[in-house]
Amino acid sequence: MINDILQKIDSIKSVLDGYRPFSDHVVKQLRDYYRIGMTYTSNAIEGNTLTESETKVIIEDGITIGGKSLREHYEAIGHAKAYDHIYSLLDRPISEEDVLSLHKLFFQQINPENAGRYRQKNVLITGADYLPPDYQKVPELMKKHIENLNTNAKDKHILERASDLHAEFEAIHPFTDGNGRIGRLLLNILTLKNGYCPVIIPPVRRAEYITALQKTNKGEMGTLAAFILSVIYEEMKSLERLVQSLVK
Repeated sequence: MINDILQKIDSIKSVLDGYRPFSDHVVKQLRDYYRIGMTYTSNAIEGNTLTESETKVIIEDGITIGGKSLREHYEAIGHAKAYDHIYSLLDRPISEEDVLSLHKLFFQQINPENAGRYRQKNVLITGADYLPPDYQKVPELMKKHIENLNTNAKDKHILERASDLHAEFEAIHPFTDGNGRIGRLLLNILTLKNGYCPVIIPPVRRAEYITALQKTNKGEMGTLAAFILSVIYEEMKSLERLVQSLVK
């Protein structure tokens, strides 16, 4: 099943490669389009109640939404800033400072004290029976994770590897908060670097995503890989339509 969907994804990528390099106009249109979609969906997965249209108004027009918390506004603004930053990270290896910078951009207005720094205490993940590693081990684990992010291993398709690395990051749980959103941004860096679409996880599939992640904590990586690939396949079809409409 995984090999079949990988072939379908790579078939669409071959079509998209025929349009590359994209013009500046196409690049800007796609970046702006995914900026809203990724910010909305990634925040919604974590419980943010802003709609996609509300997210767009906050980010693009600077308008506050009545009845929504200040934190929800800051999550939209912060995620958009972190999203913008990932495009500066696509043409070089990812560093530990890059990961910390992404977190600081996202978390600065929410919790300045902990923005851009690893957690200084042990934490629990609500609704899960997995216990993240001791906080003192986080720097060492993250150094190894950064090495893995930059290793061009050939033992698996890059998209399967990206899924495994996403699970690895979430298992380390390096920050007090924002681990899901930063982990998904790093996942997107890996897919974009290799010519694929952003990974937009629909909020309606949240439970499926969380269940798949929980299985990785017990060593079962296939469910998450199948889930991530299914999301990428749907988004690759969408990206193909978007590109074809923009290049006419």
